Amino acid sequence: MAASALGVLLRYLREERRFSLRELAQFAEVDHAYVYRLETGEKESPSDEVLARLVKVLKPDTRHVEMLRFLAKNPGLDPALTEYAMKEPSVIFDEFMPAATMRHRGNIRPDPKTLIERVRKFLKE
Repeated sequence: MAASALGVLLRYLREERRFSLRELAQFAEVDHAYVYRLETGEKESPSDEVLARLVKVLKPDTRHVEMLRFLAKNPGLDPALTEYAMKEPSVIFDEFMPAATMRHRGNIRPDPKTLIERVRKFLKE
């Protein structure tokens, strides 16, 4: 199964803190297999309680917390956009959210950079 947007962010935050999967699960008091399923995209919507435990251990900044909560409530979003937002810290949550939920006509979806640029342009107007 392909990684989910939530899984991409969760793995990024875990690796940033240099936790193994088992360490994160142990510190958050969550089953390590469940954390693995979240990261791989097999599961995409953790409960508020599980998400709060993970946030407490990972200690992400406000932008990442907002993104985690948003992605947990909105499964099926583009993991590539989340990857781009992680590598580009100038992308704020108020730009990420509309870009993530934007619908497109046809089969071609713009790349994440283009999506963020479109949202920024719209927000300026």
